[in-house]
Amino acid sequence: MNNSKVRTFIGFSVKAGKLRTGNNTLSTLKKAYLILVSFDAAAATKENAVKYGKKYRCAVLESKDVPLEEYINKSGVKIAAVTDAALAKAIKDNSETEFNAVC
Repeated sequence: MNNSKVRTFIGFSVKAGKLRTGNNTLSTLKKAYLILVSFDAAAATKENAVKYGKKYRCAVLESKDVPLEEYINKSGVKIAAVTDAALAKAIKDNSETEFNAVC
């Protein structure tokens, strides 16, 4: 596994408790600064990611070829939200090679 800056910042988010995972959890958030979705997520999950992006007025990034669960080290994760502005900016700024912008 490549230890990139994006992986490091996602790891910081997990350790700081600033990364929320799962569709149900994202629907109850008050604010999110970045939505992450796995490339292998179902079409409905990807649609929900776009919906959450509009709801929270934030960017949505889709992983290119590595499932999101490998970034987070938690099995079954297909969608996540970063709830810290600085960490979201750091992930977004360093994501060109590993994530595609959805909206």
